[in-house]
Amino acid sequence: MRRLLNMKGLMLGALLLLGANGIAQEISGTSSEAINNYDQGFRLGFAINAGPTTGDYFNFALGGDVRLQYDLTQQTSLTLTTGYTHLFGEEDEIDDLGFIPVKAGFKAFVWEDRFYVLGEVGAGFAVTSDYDETSFLWSPGIGYANDVIDISLRYEGMNDFNADQIALRVAYGFKL
Repeated sequence: MRRLLNMKGLMLGALLLLGANGIAQEISGTSSEAINNYDQGFRLGFAINAGPTTGDYFNFALGGDVRLQYDLTQQTSLTLTTGYTHLFGEEDEIDDLGFIPVKAGFKAFVWEDRFYVLGEVGAGFAVTSDYDETSFLWSPGIGYANDVIDISLRYEGMNDFNADQIALRVAYGFKL
């Protein structure tokens, strides 16, 4: 029950930030002509992720990902992310867990077209022989991006692996 309340709170916070971004655009006078003249397109990024887990069974998470991003406007993008994450178990008590995350998300730049909030949802597919589960994943985050570097911090909740994580993501990206 506590986990469900935390998830609802985080999702509500993300929605409020996105709504605040829309209101700020209206106040600042971003015209539909400026949005229509923006050169929409795809970006591709390759990243490493690392950070502690918050559950009782695993100590640390390390992984890599590939993110495809489609820029809707200068301030908003859709994302599709996949890769591999390895959760390191508690010494000899718990076996390590490897999984492949597949997530779709929405990215909104909220300050100077560099700082953003991101929300992603999807599934994590266990690939370690001792685990045979697929888990629902949700991950809100904040970050900084320029033309080639994307650095972000995210919380990734997992319903079935009992190993939520806090991850730092460092990526190299480019336009396609």
